[in-house]
Amino acid sequence: MITHQLLRPESIVVVGASNNVHKPGGAILKNLISGGYRGELRAVNPKEQEVQGVPSFASAEEIPDTDLAILAIPAQLCPDVVETLASQKQTKAFIILSAGFGEETHEGALLEDRILEIVNKYGASLIGPNCIGLMNTWHHSVFSQPIPQLNPKGVDLISSSGATAVFILESAVTKGLQFNSVWSVGNAKQIGVEDVLAYMDENYDPEKDSNLKLLYIESIGDPDRLLFHAASLIKKGCKIAAIKAGSSESGSRAASSHTGAIASSDSAVEALFRKAGIVRCYSREELTTVGCVFTLPELRGKNFAIITHAGGPGVMLTDALSKGGLNVPRLSGAAAEELKSKLFPGASVGNPIDILATGTPEHLKLCIDYCEEEFENIDAMMAIFGTPGLVTMFDMYDVLDEKMRTCRKPIFPILPSINTAGAEVAAFLEKGHVNFADEVTLGTALSRIVNAPQPANNEIELFGVDVPRIRRIIDSVPEDGYISPHHVQSLLQAAGIPVVEEFVSSKKEDVLAFGRRCGFPVVAKVVGPVHKSDVGGVVLNIKGEEHLALEFDRMMQIPDATAIMVQPMLKGTELFIGAKYEQKFGHVVLCGLGGIFVEVLKDVSSGLAPLSYEEAYSMIHSLRAYKIIQGTRGQKGVNEDKFAEIIVRLSTLLRFATEIKEMDINPLLATETDVIAVDARIRIEK
Repeated sequence: MITHQLLRPESIVVVGASNNVHKPGGAILKNLISGGYRGELRAVNPKEQEVQGVPSFASAEEIPDTDLAILAIPAQLCPDVVETLASQKQTKAFIILSAGFGEETHEGALLEDRILEIVNKYGASLIGPNCIGLMNTWHHSVFSQPIPQLNPKGVDLISSSGATAVFILESAVTKGLQFNSVWSVGNAKQIGVEDVLAYMDENYDPEKDSNLKLLYIESIGDPDRLLFHAASLIKKGCKIAAIKAGSSESGSRAASSHTGAIASSDSAVEALFRKAGIVRCYSREELTTVGCVFTLPELRGKNFAIITHAGGPGVMLTDALSKGGLNVPRLSGAAAEELKSKLFPGASVGNPIDILATGTPEHLKLCIDYCEEEFENIDAMMAIFGTPGLVTMFDMYDVLDEKMRTCRKPIFPILPSINTAGAEVAAFLEKGHVNFADEVTLGTALSRIVNAPQPANNEIELFGVDVPRIRRIIDSVPEDGYISPHHVQSLLQAAGIPVVEEFVSSKKEDVLAFGRRCGFPVVAKVVGPVHKSDVGGVVLNIKGEEHLALEFDRMMQIPDATAIMVQPMLKGTELFIGAKYEQKFGHVVLCGLGGIFVEVLKDVSSGLAPLSYEEAYSMIHSLRAYKIIQGTRGQKGVNEDKFAEIIVRLSTLLRFATEIKEMDINPLLATETDVIAVDARIRIEK
């Protein structure tokens, strides 16, 4: 519950206020005063009549009615103070800075429970406990530094961690990134990241509110809610980037399928962010760099011109952009030759455009003008300009300032000399600009933004999927665990997924008869053991009956073998699709190259079921091995449309068969005309 009194309180009391600004109760009062808070400020400190010039009261019972209370007192004292203020002083918002609650002990968790019960009873907001506070353009209710420049169109930062929020601000301030609000939710007993995002979505006013959101998330309590409101905000014109911490593979559970071994909670997060359209970041530097990019005019293409007086950084930036799928096209022709003639001898215009260390502000202006007006294959510019300390950069940065305000194409300023040219960089930032001090971090951030998909639609693709038949098959399976090959094939057929013809029997003569009928060569696989290859239970390219008979006898001796499956031997590129049910998230669908490459390379991308065709194509295109799927070095590509169709159909199957907890289709054999499932395993829990 986020109340008006939390966001725009007319009165604030700091309980535990101090004249010592190195204590939370002293620092937060100092920040409120220096931040120009215009409402009534009060303090509670039984030892003082006045704290930092603010009237002080001996106890909460003595203060007048107050909108917002900030508590910086021991945890065990907090519930009684909250009760007093909520019941007697009409307080409708609380920020509890204190630690010592559920993050430490069971007794602390009980204190939190009591506080939550009180604030909910009286319809009040609660931020924390165990947080640094809340800061917006109305009040600076945080005890930390730095305090960034605030304006209504700056970034909204929502962080699970107070310390991480401070470090994000440290990174952002040096770049010139401005903020509208900073939320540190701490233990998030009442208000978590999802709640803040939901409030921003439900109350969004494009004329007044910021359209830039940065998130630091330690746990996702309600994935559906996060997905819904993040996607809704992005569809309304907002841009969202996020870090999700604590998603390493070491946290994944042991599993019996290939998908289970690969998939982790991180796969679910990746899939959720992809579905919502959130730009995923992996460090504070990346997050604040993406935030700075968000503040610039929107990119309309992937082609960049790099203008610099230092060759090395231009080369490194070119590498970073290319690695992320962005382009630094060669500049040639009459316009390029004309530009070169106007620069000093030795300058290069091929792209990067290197005006040399002796290049002047006029040369920079000239290069920008040519990229803006003459080079049609350029969508944006990057200007890398620092100094070894021999000259000042004020004039050079004045050109950048002017051109960033007037050019149609975005210009990304990379000013690395934040110490040597500190005064010049500071003057540039004071004009409302941002600065990207590291070109490689910028290149990585841009690739994350450009490659992030748009929010997916929520419609389920039902065409060609026999839902009643799927339900009949699932309901007919007698027990939990891996289901029989017959049931697997029936489920895939009901979903409209092409499957290779196969025959399963424990009788040798029946197996040999199938081999004769379908024609050799064939593939034989043992039925029973989960990992067939590990026990010698898969034999390819069996070219005759005698060979098939020998392999039948051998494989039936494998422990747990119950039958032998025979299929015609097909050729094609091996692909993989799998799925795993993740608690709270639902089914995570994975795709990639098949065969042994699934486990060896782990080049897979993830999506959250149900999937649209746009999501399926995005998953395929994000694979590092996508060039193999397209066809490379004389090898024909595969039918990408049918691959995407199978991904979508599988996700629809999972939507109506939630009992499926793990499954692999590995391999799918793909050619330029067809994609067909050759082997699949499905584990269910009813």
